[in-house]
Amino acid sequence: MTELPGAAQGPGDDPRGVELAERLAAVRKRIATAAESAGRGDTLPTLIVVTKFHPAGDIRRLAALGVTDMGENRDQEAAAKALELADLALTWHFVGQLQTKKAKSVARYASAVHSVDRPQLVDALAKAVRNEMDSGGRAPLDCFIQVSLDHDGGGMHRGGARAADVPVLAELITGVEGLNLAGVMAVAPLGAPPEQAFEKLAGISARLVAAYPAASGISAGMSQDLEAAIKFGATHLRVGSDILGSRPAVG
Repeated sequence: MTELPGAAQGPGDDPRGVELAERLAAVRKRIATAAESAGRGDTLPTLIVVTKFHPAGDIRRLAALGVTDMGENRDQEAAAKALELADLALTWHFVGQLQTKKAKSVARYASAVHSVDRPQLVDALAKAVRNEMDSGGRAPLDCFIQVSLDHDGGGMHRGGARAADVPVLAELITGVEGLNLAGVMAVAPLGAPPEQAFEKLAGISARLVAAYPAASGISAGMSQDLEAAIKFGATHLRVGSDILGSRPAVG
């Protein structure tokens, strides 16, 4: 295991650790306050810290602070971190757009994929997960259907399937071994009030749950709009910059 800087002197001698602790506490306070305002004080959403572009050392610091759910949106980076940090009890969430050719790699480390948006990806993930399960290496994969909430419904800005295609994808996911239908995911459109988008997502979720009661997850809300997401029922938040800060400089 790689020791954190200043580990021998104690956590107060690790400036980055102190910074992350303060940022994490601030975000957790925001979540608790928003949940209380929404009448959800006893059912806090799962906080997924999106660690893209940040080093494995930061993830070790977060794990020491009690964070267990980590999110990544690039397979090459996620796979390397999952391997390096295999000694930690972490749950990895793949939250970015996923190419079908990367399904085999993602199935080796991810517990959940939040960006299932087309039949071809369902097929690729099902095959990859079954292969991993056959070798005794993994549990079924949680799948969130990513829905486009863009004004034109075409998913050109933020990605995702049309709302009308959610039932088709849900049927495909539940019809194959190795995949669990966890719920829906969305990113609020650019330049529009997030409340409107997340209210729409809540309606899509309700229709999905009516057909598949166990698929009650709503993955929504990031640093800038987590309060709105909590108001409309988010069960999973994907927060990066407000905890980890700006992207590290390259080189």
